[in-house]
Order: sequence, then structure tokens, then C-alpha cells
Amino acid sequence: MQVLCRHAGSWGSGGRTRYRKGRDSRCTRMDGAGLCRQDRYTIIWLTKGILRWNQPRVRRERYMSAGIQDFVILTGIVIKAEPMGEYDRRVVLLTKERGKISAFAKGSRRPGNRLMAPANPFSFGQFKLYAGRSSYTLADAEITNYFEELRQDFAGACYGMYFLEICDYYTRENNDETGMLKLLYQSLRALVSPSFDDRLVRYIFELKSIMLNGEFPGVGIKDALMQATAYTIDYIMKTPVEKLFSFSVRTEVLEELGLYSRKICKRIMDRNFKSLEILENME
Repeated sequence: MQVLCRHAGSWGSGGRTRYRKGRDSRCTRMDGAGLCRQDRYTIIWLTKGILRWNQPRVRRERYMSAGIQDFVILTGIVIKAEPMGEYDRRVVLLTKERGKISAFAKGSRRPGNRLMAPANPFSFGQFKLYAGRSSYTLADAEITNYFEELRQDFAGACYGMYFLEICDYYTRENNDETGMLKLLYQSLRALVSPSFDDRLVRYIFELKSIMLNGEFPGVGIKDALMQATAYTIDYIMKTPVEKLFSFSVRTEVLEELGLYSRKICKRIMDRNFKSLEILENME
């Protein structure tokens, strides 16, 4: 009776023969049909009584493919971040591909951690994540815009946080939220631009958010708006987000537009936004 030991590279027969299975461990063929089986080896009995040692490659590859998670790269922006434990954060991302998702940024509160800056609100770019059983884990990020100007301006930061809260209110997981993502990004860009009044940006964002989610009731006769204000609302409703922030209005139109927007928001949105309270006191 003969034995083929693949790792030994030789044939042996009869008696008690030892075959090397690596640098330190050995496997032993016993007399008769007995054979000592070592881990990670499979015994294949051939028709002529020849024993062959072979590593279970298929089984090992299946195990590796099942154990290693596939990464996904999503384009989006951080709309919420809260501390978890001593050094971690839980972030909420508004993404183009999968809507609103939650992810854990492990170690992002440690000084010098590569996820420390990307795990902050307003960070826009591409996020590399892998999915666990119940949540995502943030592995890396390539940020194209941190909107640093908003973090250095208290009023701008309040407006920006208010926009983030509205996005968190309206968006859902695994839903197509491309429109809301575009609106948020363009609104933040308008906030950091000196060409736009922050109040106008706010009213445009509020009304367009309601319109994108199909809850805008329309302008009625009872609203008794000026013609210029009614035209502005119609322009906001019909203009694509990319071309939305391209106009300005007179002071009286801006004030009436603000009153109308506040009334619609109170009627439609059933939530008290923390940043809105600060804005109301500022204005």
C-alpha cells in the first residue's frame, strides 16, 4: 500500500512512515486502514487503496469569501453625528445611492484619527463602508468639501444645521433621495456665498423640500400674496435644483415670502427643530 504526500513530495510504503506537513507538524500513517488526520487536510480514498493528502482549497476559499465583507463606496454628506462610547461616533449619511443610512466611525474621536474630520456634519464626498448584520461601518472617506466657512460663521452654521435637520426629517433609508441631496448641497454652497441673503436661501430650501416630497399645497386665493411673491414661489417649484439659486428679490417680497414659508412649514412639518429656535431668535 502506497501513500502520496503532496507536501513531502515523495512516496512511502509499509510499516510506520512519517510525512512532513510543514515546518513543525507531522502526520503519521498507521498500519492497516488507520490514518491520523490533521486539521486543514482532507483524506481522499482512491480506488486502488492509495491515500492522497490535499488541502481543502474550495472550503477555505468559501470561508474567506464569507468572512470578508464587500466594501461599498457611496457619495453623500454627513447630516448628523453623535458620540458613541469613548472614542467612536455614530454618523448619519444622506447618500445618492442608498438614501439615508447610519454608520459607525470607530476611533473617530481619537486625536489624529483619519476619520476625525470626515465624521463631522457638512462633510461631503465619497465614503467607503462595509455592511454588518445590522449597521454600516465607516472604513475610509474622500471628502471634497468640508464647508469650513459654515463652521467659522455662527449664523451660517445655524442655517446649515437647520437644513440638515430637515433632511433628516424627510429622508428614508433605501429610498431615492437624489433630489434632497442636490438641494442640500446647493443650499450649503449658497450659504457660503456672499451673493445670497441667508434668509432667502432658507425660504427656498424650506419650500423646495416640501415640493420635492409632494406635500406642497400650492398658492391659493386666500393667501393674498403679491404678484411678485407668487411668481417667486412658482419659480422655486418649477426650476431644477441646479439652477435654483440664481435670483434675488426685493425686501418686501422677501418678507412676505418668509411669512408664507413659515406658515406652510408649521402646517406640514410636525417636528420642532432645535436649530430653528436659534434662528428665530437671531432674525
